[in-house]
Amino acid sequence: MKKVCVVGLGYIGLPTSAIFAKAGIEVVGVDVSERVINLLNKGEIHIEEVGLPELIKEVVADGRLKGSVTPEKADAFIIAVPTPIHEDNSANVDYVISATKAILPYLEKGNVVIVESTIPPRTMDDVVAPIIKEHGLDPYKDVYLAHCPERVLPGRILIELIENTRIIGGVTPEASSKAAEVYRTVVTGDILETEAVTAEMSKLMENTFRDVNIALANELVKISAKLGVNAHDVIELANRHPRVNLHQPGPGVGGHCLAVDPYFIVEKAVEESPLIQTARTINNSMPEFVVEQVSRLTCELEAPKLAVFGLTYKGNIDDVRESPALDIAQMLVDDQRFNVSVYDPHVRDEQVPFTLDSFEDAVNGAHLVVILADHNEFKELDLKKLKAHMKTPVVFDTKNCSPLGEEVLTYRIGDLTNLKAIQE
Repeated sequence: MKKVCVVGLGYIGLPTSAIFAKAGIEVVGVDVSERVINLLNKGEIHIEEVGLPELIKEVVADGRLKGSVTPEKADAFIIAVPTPIHEDNSANVDYVISATKAILPYLEKGNVVIVESTIPPRTMDDVVAPIIKEHGLDPYKDVYLAHCPERVLPGRILIELIENTRIIGGVTPEASSKAAEVYRTVVTGDILETEAVTAEMSKLMENTFRDVNIALANELVKISAKLGVNAHDVIELANRHPRVNLHQPGPGVGGHCLAVDPYFIVEKAVEESPLIQTARTINNSMPEFVVEQVSRLTCELEAPKLAVFGLTYKGNIDDVRESPALDIAQMLVDDQRFNVSVYDPHVRDEQVPFTLDSFEDAVNGAHLVVILADHNEFKELDLKKLKAHMKTPVVFDTKNCSPLGEEVLTYRIGDLTNLKAIQE
């Protein structure tokens, strides 16, 4: 394999392009955004990911990676575009359809076509394959069509793209084998070959498993708040059992995977998936629960100032997709009772619908800090500095990450046993 064309240069497509280029393969990265392409061709990037700026700069300078708004002929095509959800929570595969149609003029017999985008079951057979067939190529004989879902953790993407086990689901056994050969040029982890629909379901169930378990922890938080129990202590003690591994609670579930993938299963089997649907309902209810606790904490204050810390769905990244923190911040900003300042050292103003403040501006005169993301900056908060700048040094930590100390009164999302209203 000499050349790869990657369609979609987001959080997966751009790192994927970089690692193939690093392996000595010619790569053309395709995106509809001219801004993304212009940045790439200057050796710069539009997202935040550990190690990626340096790698992109290297492979672009060496001529192994270039950006383009249109695809080019290649030995393998990798589609890594978003699959958002519609308002009714059904999958929106329009980007996958558009990307597949975009490569058709450049597709030749013997090419490998891989969809990395997370997709509902049977999308490869029922959606992607017919598009290729309509173009005049047999998707089961002329090209090698496969689904290879990404399975990486933001902040470790460059490591996990190489080291993690990859699942390769071909529409034929030959397609699985050919697609596996593509990944063996860069992947050191195990490569498991299967059929397309099994690969599609495997990725969805990986994230659904986590979503359901987080829902259990979040339901425990609500039960504990009612019963006066410390949920964090309960989880720590329960997890001492050798066959128990409760997840950690939080302000909800975000990101393009956990908050979305379960719906792809539900839309294909509504009556058969009540547990998955209930888990989604529980996790989606957590932003409202957080806002209720903020209201309880500040109910005796008039126009309390809130310093909202963090908008991303997880720590040390800039990704706000499906972030419950963003929803909570918006709910607080929209509530006329509060004076809200929002601070996130990893997020840019153009990513969010309100103005971001500096750390100092956010905490000055604040009655309550609400931590919604577990950035390192919040794990290492200077409590003396908080106390010096806040009007009432109180923290509500929904991620159970901030330091504890006498300088600040801290409430955890799972430990509201002694919650009292803040008084000036």
